[in-house]
Amino acid sequence: MTISHSLLTQLSFTLPRGLVDRSGVVHRQGIMRLATARDELVAHKHRHVQAYPEYLMLVLLSQVIIQLGTLESVSPDDLENLLTQDLAYLRELYNRINQTGSAQLSVQCPQCNHPFQTELVLSGEL
Repeated sequence: MTISHSLLTQLSFTLPRGLVDRSGVVHRQGIMRLATARDELVAHKHRHVQAYPEYLMLVLLSQVIIQLGTLESVSPDDLENLLTQDLAYLRELYNRINQTGSAQLSVQCPQCNHPFQTELVLSGEL
């Protein structure tokens, strides 16, 4: 993950598995921008969210993911095809950058107890 500039407005990410589009292409590299109050309002008014509140995160993610692979826009319908591992990754990334403003985590070495910062990474190979 890389930060676009000193004021975090966009964050590059790599999905653990990737979104497979209709033609079979896997899209893993993406860019997410910070959410706005308008994003939240629009998402809550979305027709699918009105019927199925669980759909809220897909609508929010579709608004803030400004690029995914060669896709320049991502719809909630596209995101329905994400594997749960990728959805969990995006959910955590969305929450972290919009609540703390960073994908950095404070961690501690389990062997020497030395504290350090690391980037949020949930993308281990299975």
